[in-house]
Amino acid sequence: MTSNSKTLADLRAGRLAGATHLDLRHCGLEEFPPEILDLADTLVTLDLSSNRLRALPDELPRLHALRTLFCSANPFETLPAVLGRCEGLDIVGFKANLITHVPPESIPASLRWLILSDNRIEAMPETLGDCRGLMKLALAGNRLARLPQGIARLDRLELLRLSANRFGRLEDALPDGLLALPRLRWLAFAGNPFNAAQETRALAATPIAHVAWNELQLGELLGEGASGHIWSARWHPSSGGDRAVAVKLFKGAVTSDGLPGSEMAACIAADVHAHVIGVEGRVDGHPQGAQGLVMGLIPPRYRSLAGPPSLASCTRDVYSPDARFTPAQAGAIARGAGDALAHLHAHGLMHGDFYAHNLLVDDQAHALLGDFGAASFLPEADGERAEALKRIDRRALDVLVDELARRTGARAAP
Repeated sequence: MTSNSKTLADLRAGRLAGATHLDLRHCGLEEFPPEILDLADTLVTLDLSSNRLRALPDELPRLHALRTLFCSANPFETLPAVLGRCEGLDIVGFKANLITHVPPESIPASLRWLILSDNRIEAMPETLGDCRGLMKLALAGNRLARLPQGIARLDRLELLRLSANRFGRLEDALPDGLLALPRLRWLAFAGNPFNAAQETRALAATPIAHVAWNELQLGELLGEGASGHIWSARWHPSSGGDRAVAVKLFKGAVTSDGLPGSEMAACIAADVHAHVIGVEGRVDGHPQGAQGLVMGLIPPRYRSLAGPPSLASCTRDVYSPDARFTPAQAGAIARGAGDALAHLHAHGLMHGDFYAHNLLVDDQAHALLGDFGAASFLPEADGERAEALKRIDRRALDVLVDELARRTGARAAP
């Protein structure tokens, strides 16, 4: 019996009275367990992901303490309307379902974070604009061709994912009201019809080595992100001179940020810079047809500057409690990060996920920017929108500078 199956058995036996968190992932559920409603006074977080649920009960609002609900990887075809009557919900996640319809009444105005990535949604309702406290909105991997006008009212929105949809026109994906949002700092919109040609041209125009799979010998797994796995490897070129590299193999699926192909295009177009993790080649001939990139192997002295946001912090990275920097170190990190961002902008890219957790830093405060999963090409024919997008990236840099300053006691100017 798995731990979650035991949790389900304990729930049904009435042994979870007073529980605040309930994890029922991978339990094979086809119906909502009614015993959950017995936790109405205490349950704060409920995870029903990776089951076979298609509906939620009308009694769900009885869970008046509920703040976080995850129902990812279920076969829901409609976002349940009952969610709109759960007035305390703060975080809702229905990633990787079969959702085609989002009823106007299904979105609680209390939301701070909404995840609907990797569904089949063709339109979002105007009621989305009533979520005035919404900070994080993930809509990548759907069938959206327009945005509701109400999105211009989301003046607390900080992170937005629109990649891998069906936006045919730039102005539909990035309307003026969206770009004018005062707190928007992290934005991804790659992999849409309006910018697909630009991504293709960028790949064709950027010469890069093609590395045969049989020239690579994978070593240990170095890390895993939303879009793929990174391995240490030895590269044995047919011309001789083998050396240590890193290999990123993409999972080949839509992530919360977008498409692996878009990430590859951005990585290659980013070119070489002292503060950017560079690409040396793309993998050819993988036996399962996986896409991949060969990158320089980062020395072990580099470490992540921070951890990614938590459920509680939402849009803010989580630093180690003992993270401290001298003013000189903070200044060096900020300048390096700022130089990397300016380099990307000069190469027609916005990073879209410019965070401390995507920076590697060594003891000399040398910073390396990586993870281009949310990167997007700046529009070539609309200079005004391109400048607005750069400003969004620079707001993210301002956040980084402030985070460093709080750990030195003085603002570190980039």
